[in-house]
Amino acid sequence: MAIKSPLKLYIIAGEASGDLHGSNLIKALRQHQPHLDVRCWGGEKMEEAGGHLVKHYRDLAFMGFVEVLLNIRTILRNMAFCKSDILAYRPDAIVLIDYPGFNLRIAQWAKQQGIRVFYYISPQIWAWKQKRVHQIKRDVERVFCVLPFEQDFYKKFDVDVSFVGHPLLDIDNTVVNKSTFLTQNGLRDVPMIALLPGSRTQEIQSMLPIMLAVVERFPQHQFIIAGAPGQDESRYRPYLNDRVRLIFGQTYALLKHAEAGLITSGTATLEAGLFQLPQVVCYKAGAISYAIAKQVIKVKYISLVNLILDKPAIKELIQHDLNPENLGDELEMLLNNPMRIAEVNSDYIRLRNALGGPGASERTAIAMLKILDTAPSATESNH
Repeated sequence: MAIKSPLKLYIIAGEASGDLHGSNLIKALRQHQPHLDVRCWGGEKMEEAGGHLVKHYRDLAFMGFVEVLLNIRTILRNMAFCKSDILAYRPDAIVLIDYPGFNLRIAQWAKQQGIRVFYYISPQIWAWKQKRVHQIKRDVERVFCVLPFEQDFYKKFDVDVSFVGHPLLDIDNTVVNKSTFLTQNGLRDVPMIALLPGSRTQEIQSMLPIMLAVVERFPQHQFIIAGAPGQDESRYRPYLNDRVRLIFGQTYALLKHAEAGLITSGTATLEAGLFQLPQVVCYKAGAISYAIAKQVIKVKYISLVNLILDKPAIKELIQHDLNPENLGDELEMLLNNPMRIAEVNSDYIRLRNALGGPGASERTAIAMLKILDTAPSATESNH
């Protein structure tokens, strides 16, 4: 390609899933641009892929309307720092990964500065705040969406959009066998229930006690918490005992070898689906945040699995419905009802087929580089 070398990209992700997808995008871009220079907000995975990490997502993750208001000064400080850092770096383009509350403001500002903006992993504006689509159309040069129904949504508003498939299909899902997994982690050879309470501190504090309330009901199982990247072991220590264990960095092996999972709504529900793991989706927010969300959210489901399949393939327990009795009842069905298990497995096969096949990171990288090769950015003309 005729792109000047080295190409400079500024990538912004605000949570663990964005760090993962950003890292795979960096690797794919480097296949075509070995001297690619990346400055990023994200985590260890983007740093390992060769990005210069400016801010870690653990310092950015504020969840819910009230929580954002309580942390508004920190958010505004981060925003001001990000803008000054971008201006000092002078990238050829900014790549935004989800994280809409922050990233859409950066997109608006960057457009005013004449900096090219791409959006990878579209924010879920089809679920709420649909008016943001007009802002995206104005400020973003191309949206690379990863869910099949998103392309149709954006095309209705004449947004320049590409459906690239879901990057989770790219992830190497070869994991150690069950025997090795158990030995490496000092686990007993009894059936496992995977607990994924979320990556944010707030989520862990609110979700984990509810999930663990079902432990006594399943005496033949051990419960394994997947520690979130960026969280310290001390965050989970109060919850651990002989039957509740913690592992870090082996979530995919856990999803592969567990019998079922209790999973906080988010990307992890899709990951579990791709590993064919029967699951209960859990979600609980602060009372005020939930009341506001109920007024503005425009979708039938909260889990990506159900949204993609457009049916309640997996059980969602939300707010007051998320209690130990309901959680235990659904988990029991997933473990002991052959008809329910077969139904879930059949839906998971449909889910994989709907996601566009592997190669999302590569397709996105090639398309981005092709667009960057077509016209100089305004910042480049000022270099």
